[in-house]
Amino acid sequence: MSGVRARLLAFLAGIAVSGVLRVSAMEVYTPEEVESVNGTDAKLKCTFQSSSPLKESSASVSWHFRPLGGGAEESVFFYQDGQYPPSEGRFRGRAVWAGNLNRYDGSIMVRDVQFRDNGTFVCQVKNPPDVHGVSGEIRFRVVTTASHSEIAILAAAIGGATGLLLLILVLTIFFKFWRNRRRERGTEAEGKEEGVL
Repeated sequence: MSGVRARLLAFLAGIAVSGVLRVSAMEVYTPEEVESVNGTDAKLKCTFQSSSPLKESSASVSWHFRPLGGGAEESVFFYQDGQYPPSEGRFRGRAVWAGNLNRYDGSIMVRDVQFRDNGTFVCQVKNPPDVHGVSGEIRFRVVTTASHSEIAILAAAIGGATGLLLLILVLTIFFKFWRNRRRERGTEAEGKEEGVL
């Protein structure tokens, strides 16, 4: 019995050394959820890590979409040594490459999001020999208006910009007034000197 066990262990060790039982080293990172306002553009972030050196000519990023109400999975975008947006379907002319493989970024942009885009976007990355791994999944939700936090950020940005413009305007007026006042004093001083002479 111990001979059988020894042969089994030797066999498994041989398989592991040959790479057949190789553990996947591809790791894909996406946000769990993305919310976007109807009619705007949405960036879908997908970054990755690979234990193999990146080969841009053979590395690939594929994006797919599963509708919220069910239905067939649809291709959104494919990148491998070039961009391959879909030639048909709901994302034709709307899915745009926004990544950079040299920076381990496989992100895309979806333009003019619609309510029918509610669902799950799946990002899968392959960098041979790292071709196995868990795909990144984003639950995507299209809303009518921005959330309160987005509105607060927008309001703060607009308020800050308006405040900065007002400050610049006030300082400009102050410096013009100060410069004119200095000129008037200089003219008065010259007039007094001429009167003394």
